[in-house]
Amino acid sequence: MSGREIGQPILTVCRDAVPAKFPWRCSCFLARPGTSGSLKKFAHNRKQQRSRMPIMAAKGDRQSWDFGRFVKTVTYFNEPPSAEQVLQALVEQPAKLVRQLTGQDEEKQSAVLKLLAANEATAPNSGADVVVVAGATGGVGKRVVQTLLNKGKAVRALVRDEQKARKLLSDLKTAPGGSLELIVADITKPDSLKPELFQGVRAVICCTAVKVNPKEGDNVNRDKYNQGIKFYEPEVVGDTPEAVEYLGMQNLLTAVKEHVGYRHGKLIFSADGQGLANVWGPLDDVVMGGVSESGFAVVSNAGENGQPAGIFSGLVSSSNNGGFASVRTKNFTPAMDLKSYGGLAFRVKGDGLRYKCTIRTDTNWDGIGYTLSFDTKAGEWHDVQLPFEEFIPLFRAKTVKDGAKLDPSTVTSIQLMLSKFENDGKLNPSFKTGPFKLPVAKIWGYPKEPQLPRFVLVSSAGVTRPSRPGIDLSQEPPAVRMNDELGGILTNKLKGEDEVRQSGVPYAIVRPCALTEEPAGAELVISQGDTIKGKLSRQDVAELCVELLSQQLALDKTFEVKSTVPFSQPFKVDPESSPHSRDWQALLVGADLKENVTGKSQPAVAATR
Repeated sequence: MSGREIGQPILTVCRDAVPAKFPWRCSCFLARPGTSGSLKKFAHNRKQQRSRMPIMAAKGDRQSWDFGRFVKTVTYFNEPPSAEQVLQALVEQPAKLVRQLTGQDEEKQSAVLKLLAANEATAPNSGADVVVVAGATGGVGKRVVQTLLNKGKAVRALVRDEQKARKLLSDLKTAPGGSLELIVADITKPDSLKPELFQGVRAVICCTAVKVNPKEGDNVNRDKYNQGIKFYEPEVVGDTPEAVEYLGMQNLLTAVKEHVGYRHGKLIFSADGQGLANVWGPLDDVVMGGVSESGFAVVSNAGENGQPAGIFSGLVSSSNNGGFASVRTKNFTPAMDLKSYGGLAFRVKGDGLRYKCTIRTDTNWDGIGYTLSFDTKAGEWHDVQLPFEEFIPLFRAKTVKDGAKLDPSTVTSIQLMLSKFENDGKLNPSFKTGPFKLPVAKIWGYPKEPQLPRFVLVSSAGVTRPSRPGIDLSQEPPAVRMNDELGGILTNKLKGEDEVRQSGVPYAIVRPCALTEEPAGAELVISQGDTIKGKLSRQDVAELCVELLSQQLALDKTFEVKSTVPFSQPFKVDPESSPHSRDWQALLVGADLKENVTGKSQPAVAATR
């Protein structure tokens, strides 16, 4: 075997380093990309191709090969199933077959349903970012869906009633590239929010709300409801405000936050025990006959200011045509979705050497890995950022020509390596044999820039007023006056808002005043502090919510919105005139929104026109 470094975890043993009594000592372990990479017996037709040259002791640059460590490495990353796992499979498979035969297959029940397929000529690729619209059959929700489709977005509508959704949404128009899928689930039932339903989701617009009907009833078109509760005696029907507005928000956030991402990044490893602290194992050149040896352990007082740190350390040697030492995580179950982030970041104390980071997106032992090298500063704690877009597809340290770019939505393992070789046989300019040590305090997925809202919540003006001291309820809208009679509807909306604000996801919370069926286009007022009253078109709210996904000014802001048209005055537009256009950027600039202004304790901010 040549003296090149093998960048991937190779199950090929150097023929000169393996005693003749092991008949599989050559390339019986070679695994191609896409295979399982499991151990295979040596093919008998290879026996005459190689001579057996047993090396039992060190000779020149040869050293005895530790077969036991090789086996330990292989079994660490390729664990056989436990007796419990075998028993579970024996029990589950017949039960699954019965469910399939009786039409009760859970996988089918939890599937994402295609409703409007994208035009193939203009459709986004399979990795297109998906926007979930929760409450997609409601008055605002269905308009949000249409607005997104008009922009050619991939939309996934979360609905409880599939038949109702098909009736309301099947005839929507879509711009080139747009598509619509259905998630049939219920935010009040966390078990229905299955992880597979949210694969590929990068943003959420939540329009869910408890159902309020007129006590005296309504017609099929819900004309009384659409006028707003100012004009009828309301009552809550179905699930309670607590179940929908508060607990439902908790459930939805739990289901989506790993996909939409966190404002300050995704923690992957921390030496204080958070993240992947105990899943690292050595993967050294022993897998190809070498003698380098390394490990990864958390050591107290080894980090900054006496804090703990994970130590990647060992001894690297070029003997036996080796030359690399590495540690790798076991495969993540499920795979880690990091697509909402810009790349991986490491907090390390450098030693002046150049290391590699390899990311894998499948569970193969010996498959394609995506690799990027990085230099460290000797004796200094510093951050290293590795952009996902710069990782290179490699197979055994050779570039895969025309290989697919890294898709960080399915990260299955991460590897750190010190190697004699760069890619394609190039030498590492700072490599040296002997002992090494790289303290690592933290590994995280760092946020993309600029950061934008990824979770937009449609709440309601007035949510802080029922508990506000000194407020004159007689001057407040019906929802504020009747908060208790309606099951604490606004109180629970506020609790749902707090869940969003505390979740860590990048958000924007919109509090519209009374909603109407009037056309969009009226002049709008944006305010903070929860003091304004008025009305607003549902279409205006829908367009605002979609726009917020691209507005950095709205990041982590909570605000109210209304039109300048009085309640007593209907707003109309000339059907012959051109569609209205609005400068949302200018509106938000003029609003000068601040973080942490909710109306609960801060003084109100003056309304802005």
